[in-house]
Amino acid sequence: MKKLNFLKPLVIVFALILSSCNSDDEGTTPQELNIVETAQSVSDLSILVEAVIQADLVDALSAAGDRTVLAPTNAAFTSFLSDNGFSSLSEVPDDVLTQILLNHVIPSVNIESSALIGNTGYTTTMADGPSSTNLSIFYDGTSGVTFNGMATVTTADVSTSNGVVHIIDEVITLPTIATFATTNSALSTLVSVLAYADTGSPTVPYIETVSDSEAGPFTVFSPTNDAFTNLLEELGVDELTDIDKDTVDAVLLNHIVNANVQSSQLTSGTVTTLGGDVTVDATAFTITDMNDRVSNIITSLVDIQATNGVVHFIDKVILPAQ
Repeated sequence: MKKLNFLKPLVIVFALILSSCNSDDEGTTPQELNIVETAQSVSDLSILVEAVIQADLVDALSAAGDRTVLAPTNAAFTSFLSDNGFSSLSEVPDDVLTQILLNHVIPSVNIESSALIGNTGYTTTMADGPSSTNLSIFYDGTSGVTFNGMATVTTADVSTSNGVVHIIDEVITLPTIATFATTNSALSTLVSVLAYADTGSPTVPYIETVSDSEAGPFTVFSPTNDAFTNLLEELGVDELTDIDKDTVDAVLLNHIVNANVQSSQLTSGTVTTLGGDVTVDATAFTITDMNDRVSNIITSLVDIQATNGVVHFIDKVILPAQ
């Protein structure tokens, strides 16, 4: 993992301040450049500038206020274009490019690297999700700083007059449910369970569905690793593979609702999952299955929004009626 280069942004900012000074106006305070002007001054962000112009986002990123921008380098854009079958930026549809760029903008807050290093979590970007939502982004500061498991910060804390910029080495594509399941180690057992269920016949298939940006949208109540560990103890088995695949499939279906339901939209009463009915208490933030077992919705880990649905963490696996 690349280490954050804290010297380079200081050099960049110092150079920008010097360039904005007028030698004939001694005693005046130099004006700090805005995000767009800052990007224009860095040669390795020239494709980003072209993209911002093409997507008609210059005014939005020049406006006063707070925002955190993740700025992909030229090499990052070149790889993105190649990986998606584009020979030039102009071939990318403007609406697609706009959403990709907005997925790199965290509104209303200037997030310094000091708030990221040593921490993991989710925040919200300006990209559009289903049902008038905005997409989430996962940050992991446990070894360097990465976003959605794909982009690493190479230059942090570039200060501007209207926000903070972190230069990254990959373009961050729009996330699916699979993106958030595979990038957060707290859900690694869930990923294994989905893959195991897919080996059965018939299967949903789970991995393909949660990876498909056009699927759903779904609401997924995602049990943590600890929830699955506790389930094995509850069932008196040692390994996931000790449970037959049909049973695992039936269990997983009880965690999926065929709609995009954010936590603020949860209502108390019966909720129909793909596997059967559960009872939700929207005040206590609990889910009771058909066996009167209670799962707590982890309130600090809700509304993780992807293109194909929303994820809420829970602390106990929901079981079908026994």
